Amino acid sequence: MRDVARHAGVSVATVSRVLNGTGVVSADTRKRVEASVDTLNFVPSPSARAINSGRTFMVGALVPTLDHAIFARYLHALEEELALCGLSLVVATTGGNPELEAKRAQDLMNLGIEGLVVSGITRDPAFEQNVRRRALPVIATSYFSPEHDLPTIGYDNAEIALMALDHLVDLGHRNIAVMHGPVRSNDRTLARIDALQARLPTGAHILECPLHYEAAADLAKHVVQNERSVTALLCASDVLALGALFGLQSIDVSVPDDISLIGMEDLPASRTTSPAITSVRLPLDDMGRHTANAMRAWIEQGTRPEALKLPSQLILRSSTSPV
Repeated sequence: MRDVARHAGVSVATVSRVLNGTGVVSADTRKRVEASVDTLNFVPSPSARAINSGRTFMVGALVPTLDHAIFARYLHALEEELALCGLSLVVATTGGNPELEAKRAQDLMNLGIEGLVVSGITRDPAFEQNVRRRALPVIATSYFSPEHDLPTIGYDNAEIALMALDHLVDLGHRNIAVMHGPVRSNDRTLARIDALQARLPTGAHILECPLHYEAAADLAKHVVQNERSVTALLCASDVLALGALFGLQSIDVSVPDDISLIGMEDLPASRTTSPAITSVRLPLDDMGRHTANAMRAWIEQGTRPEALKLPSQLILRSSTSPV
């Protein structure tokens, strides 16, 4: 910046104002500084900026995977809103492993992130220790728990599960099989299953399945071939619902004529299948935007956010019908 200032015949402070878009600078002075920047091929150093300001303007996000559209949609909204706030997003995946999450969090903190966004509320002790030591702002998403130590911005997982169940019950279904993803270290899925177990009759079919289309297709075929009395499949994820639909169609089982099918999350693909899949829409875009703004306020103003519950919505399509 000193070289640019000498070349343009201005002060270092003026160069800073031009580069950062702050303060009042005449049009002629701005042109001279910009010309000098181009002539000298000057590129501001992020490291120097961080040292001088004490800030990196980076926010980290930890998600279980990038394989499924639910996380891509949410991260897109989060990144877009953070950018409007002048903050950059750095993403790492954890595979749903708390120990790996703690390590990835440490890696991001070593990069100098100013805040961290995580999924769910289950953490490894090492994670909690590092966050406390650094007094790092951390927001938990995809979950609503006002009593939790971390501020949560998300939805009530038990409520969305019961929203799907109540729809099937209203249609007259009583023998309902539930397909859900792995519950180990996944408090979001566990909350959904706990709510369903409390409502479903003893002995109801509640089946765990890897979050892959092929596995869901195989399990759905097994259910209809071995449990003839089942009239509806309730899937705790649209990934499973899509796989189930493909599997049922491969053995000529008609949805919804032979069996009704409902999912959760409302992935874009669920709207375009035939039949389109009834699902509970999660507020992913709103969650990303609210989290970004809450993180900005926490970082820049020291305002810790309150827990925020975002509404979900049952989206009725043609994969469910009365018994």
